Amino acid sequence: MLTDAPPRKSNLAGFQESDRITTLDLPDDDRLPAIAKSIESAMKAEEIAGTRRACADFLKAASKFYGVPECSVRVLASRPLRIREQWSTELFGDYTLETMLIRVWMRTAVRKEITSFGTFLSTLCHEFCHHLDYQKFGFADSWHTRGFFERAAVLYHHARGTPQKRLFWVPTSGGRWRIDWPKTNRCRGI
Repeated sequence: MLTDAPPRKSNLAGFQESDRITTLDLPDDDRLPAIAKSIESAMKAEEIAGTRRACADFLKAASKFYGVPECSVRVLASRPLRIREQWSTELFGDYTLETMLIRVWMRTAVRKEITSFGTFLSTLCHEFCHHLDYQKFGFADSWHTRGFFERAAVLYHHARGTPQKRLFWVPTSGGRWRIDWPKTNRCRGI
């Protein structure tokens, strides 16, 4: 994961604030982990409609907890694949502010296999955090800052019922950062 470059002048304050907010309040019950288990069950059964319903339940419960308007979800089949001469990319999910719609893809782009549950849930949490950026924090844009990735990880680990990991960051060019995965994966929780 690579952060966005900081904007030059406009919205710099919002970008920096997004970078500073590294955590989220979490429900003190198991509502999100329970719904996440429903998502996992539907995925294992390869039920797109069941997965969509469970995702909608997850987003409804999360929106209610955070006090934001509900967003909708579409669970689609195979991820879009974009191929160029030197690279290729897959789209795992996206969020559209104007319609408050999250789209997530349930199958891999090339082999058309069911995505791993962890990847799918991480994508759903990531896209919901874009929704929170606009609806809860009031950001003019939803940047991929270190804070954004930290917030998405907090939500993911809560929903998954796994210990939260400390993310280790390495600076790259242009004011961007990337996660040092070897160091992050060696660390046992926060």
